[in-house]
Amino acid sequence: MNKLLSLTALSLVLSFGAAHAADAPAAGAKAAAPATAATPATPAAPAASAAAPTKQQTRMATCNAEAADKKGDERKAFMKTCLSNKPETQQNKMKACNADEKAKTLKGDERKAFMSECLKNK
Repeated sequence: MNKLLSLTALSLVLSFGAAHAADAPAAGAKAAAPATAATPATPAAPAASAAAPTKQQTRMATCNAEAADKKGDERKAFMKTCLSNKPETQQNKMKACNADEKAKTLKGDERKAFMSECLKNK
């Protein structure tokens, strides 16, 4: 019984300490909040996302178009494989980077640097 009371008291002390520690930065943040609240940054974000679809959105549109004639479990299985993040093979990355017009004009170290950057971004 004594251990139970001791543990309960200890947990209360720790929880009050944690609550007090959580309140201290919030009080300082409240003073700074009005200055940051005056600049609305959220309206710009939806406009940017509406203008350019993400890779996932593009992939979803492509997969939906390809799966238009499929139904039920067949469609579900197709969409799962189509939407999965399959890493592009190194060979395909090399083909894509070599096909770039810029890669064809560069020589030596400049080409190496370009290819390295291109392969990282693919």
